Amino acid sequence: MSSSIDINSLVFYPTPEHPCSYLPGRQARSIFLSPDQALDEATYMQLTNMGFRRSGEHIYRPWCDTCSECKSVRICLTDFRLSKNQKRLLNRNQDLKVTFEQPQLTDEYYQLYQEYINCRHADGDMYPPSREQFESFLCSSNTANNTHFVCFRSADKLLAVAVVDLLAQGVSAIYTFFDPAYELRSLGRLAILWQITWAKKQSLGYVYLGYWIKNCQKMSYKADYHPLEVFEDLLWQPLQR
Repeated sequence: MSSSIDINSLVFYPTPEHPCSYLPGRQARSIFLSPDQALDEATYMQLTNMGFRRSGEHIYRPWCDTCSECKSVRICLTDFRLSKNQKRLLNRNQDLKVTFEQPQLTDEYYQLYQEYINCRHADGDMYPPSREQFESFLCSSNTANNTHFVCFRSADKLLAVAVVDLLAQGVSAIYTFFDPAYELRSLGRLAILWQITWAKKQSLGYVYLGYWIKNCQKMSYKADYHPLEVFEDLLWQPLQR
């Protein structure tokens, strides 16, 4: 699909340096697409394939002066095969009902999000959670109407929500939040496996997992899904395990 917007006409701005959220003692900064820049689906796909990421209305990429540890990664679905453990995880959660729903701020979604942040990320940048944060981060977008909440429910109880962007070449996994009490269901891994399985059925090529840092424990799970490709030196290439 060709872009209707000349990529060279896009306007980007760097952020000031700030303490890195993932590597202690380091300074980080990003480069952002101007938020008032028009953006169609084809251009968004092109930027995604150039290592950019969406967070709310912001399209960004790490732009650090002395560090290049943040790598954009994607799962190549053509050669992906479920492991025995991954098959068992999917089978263990076959009772869950999965639906695509429109992004919006509701009490049901927010209560789950609040519980997740309070339990899993009380030491992170997103604590404390707020309704304004939820809406700007997960419901707002300057891209086409391709954002969805993939909801996992047991009977009527919401257990997990995977926020995804559906793109021409694949699925971009924006964020996942889930009920920490259901640890045995491995809901975070389940959300990724479900996206992989769904995308393969649609004959899509990739699941984009955002950024990965080799020496960051919080991001280590992304290397469990292979073949994994990393955007490095302006090219997508296999991650060397």
